[in-house]
Amino acid sequence: CFTSVSQSLEYKTVSVFLVLLVCGVGIVGNVMVVLVVLTTRHMRTPTNCYLVSLAVADLTVLVAAGLPNVSDSLTGTWIFGHAGCLGITYLQYLGINVSSCSITAFTVERYIAICHPIRAQAVCTVSRAKRILAGLWSCTCLYCMLWLFLVDIQVSQAGLLQCGYRVKRELYLPIYLFDFTIFYVLPLLLAIVLYALIARILYLSPLPSHPDTSTSTMGRSRRDAREGGRAGRGPSSRRQVTKMLAVVVVLFALLWMPYRTLVLINSFLPAPYLDAWVLLFCRTCIYANSAINPLIYNLMSQKFRSAFRQLYRCRRTEGLLRTLSVVQPAVSAAPEATAKPRGQIQGTGADLSPGEDGRTHREVGQREDRPSQKTPVASSPTV
Repeated sequence: CFTSVSQSLEYKTVSVFLVLLVCGVGIVGNVMVVLVVLTTRHMRTPTNCYLVSLAVADLTVLVAAGLPNVSDSLTGTWIFGHAGCLGITYLQYLGINVSSCSITAFTVERYIAICHPIRAQAVCTVSRAKRILAGLWSCTCLYCMLWLFLVDIQVSQAGLLQCGYRVKRELYLPIYLFDFTIFYVLPLLLAIVLYALIARILYLSPLPSHPDTSTSTMGRSRRDAREGGRAGRGPSSRRQVTKMLAVVVVLFALLWMPYRTLVLINSFLPAPYLDAWVLLFCRTCIYANSAINPLIYNLMSQKFRSAFRQLYRCRRTEGLLRTLSVVQPAVSAAPEATAKPRGQIQGTGADLSPGEDGRTHREVGQREDRPSQKTPVASSPTV
């Protein structure tokens, strides 16, 4: 039943359209997030470093999971071979797990910055954020290597190639439960606790004002402002950033819930539930989770909205300048091309061999080019 539905024209049309739409929007949006943070000086903050890591992880998910799904829907078989099966599965879980780690990292960073502002001056810096992200990516890369030994090419009952799991479901269950707990349950529980503490500081008690304005404190604040761009963040700005990040966490929980729940239920059922439309809905939710974050930044952050707009203007200006640089040499070369034939008539490239009447070709050209007093010579349009 699953094979017959997945091979139907209706299912192929809907699945390819949805996946291409969501993945296209997500790839463009996440690339823009990376570009605006890397190219805009005031956007290089500790929080935005974690958002860049999240954007790169989401790009990995969209490219490694979304696009192969399109080829699966169109051909009905696995076309990337054994190496593609291993590599694509590895990148899928790498992107999924790193996105969860990045969300946990910026949640902890927000908690320290708001609830412990004195400590945040030394802890919440761009250089420290880079070191934390390097550690997260390295550890996750090593952990995800486990999947290289769990997948392989299989042949279905219909004779089609599939990239499936090598081990039995009974052996896969503890691996999935561990993955489910570490990269979904624990990050959400931690986020609930930390955002509750953050909300208490932001909304139930005034933000602490620090009267310590000594030279060392002011110098450290200026140095931190140069590193992370945190200077000038008032209570309203902190609330705005925290709301935006909380929305990202809530959407992560909601959009991953259908797929996580389905896999958890199938792990205990004797025969897995594999309705094609339900699987398409669960996968689309995963792709939407990786694609929606740039839209949230644009809607809820004035800085990101301005940076996106500035990036679009810069790219548009570069394209216009590139077009002008191509057109300008052609325009300047046009008068030279028009002047060449006339120069040849005046004898600049004329042949000096004698003609039939004994005169050279240059003398003939010069005499013909000199206008007569009685009959002026009109210039030919072919010259």
